[in-house]
Amino acid sequence: MLVLRIITIAKLQGWRFYSQAEEEECEFDAEDFPQAPEKKVEDVIKAFPRLGSGKIVSKKQRRAGRVPSIVFEQENGHLGGNKVLISVETKQIERLLKKLGKSFFLSRTFDLEIYSDEGELESRERVLPRSIHLHAGTDKIMNVTFIRAPPTACLKVNVPLVFLGEDACPGIRKGGYVYTMERTVKYLCPADAIPPFIEVDLSMLDIGQKILLKDLKVGSNLQLLQNDGSFPVCKIMGSRGAAAAAAAAAAS
Repeated sequence: MLVLRIITIAKLQGWRFYSQAEEEECEFDAEDFPQAPEKKVEDVIKAFPRLGSGKIVSKKQRRAGRVPSIVFEQENGHLGGNKVLISVETKQIERLLKKLGKSFFLSRTFDLEIYSDEGELESRERVLPRSIHLHAGTDKIMNVTFIRAPPTACLKVNVPLVFLGEDACPGIRKGGYVYTMERTVKYLCPADAIPPFIEVDLSMLDIGQKILLKDLKVGSNLQLLQNDGSFPVCKIMGSRGAAAAAAAAAAS
């Protein structure tokens, strides 16, 4: 299978793989909270037909300033269906990643315009970036995968979380910090109603309090794909200094 081949090559060559499935836990200081991207972001990705696949073809594409890419049918498109080999402009994808960040790039739909070598528009369709490969050593973009996102489709999307209200948060004012368990949350979304992000309001949280998945405010047309809505998204932890002092006292 083509996708398995790409993943195998990626592992051998030290690529880094980012997809809709990525999640991580971390701690945030107030100044480090993820910020929503600018509203004005280019909405059209320019692409070109790609004849053939493989290492030699991909190298030629990258030397020409293009990124080898694939457009699949919606979910599990790699198992068959209307697959199209394309390439996209490296500079444009780099620009989008710099402006949006990976999580926001992978949760936003774009119009994909495919042009002939003569510059004529051959096709135009709405797509959602599904995954992106970066070289482990250089962060160079190696591959991008898209899935079709017609208005009638429902897509599984990891929607980014944006944390707000840290300045007014009682727990942070007392010296606490925010421990995040989720940076994105997976929902089943109508393709024409994917939220750019979900706001998480911290302004009323004291030390020890948390926000759960079921507490997130989203539209009624979004379906949470995690069974346990009581799983925490974030929690206000006590001050690091107090925690360290308590640990030292317990050890002695």
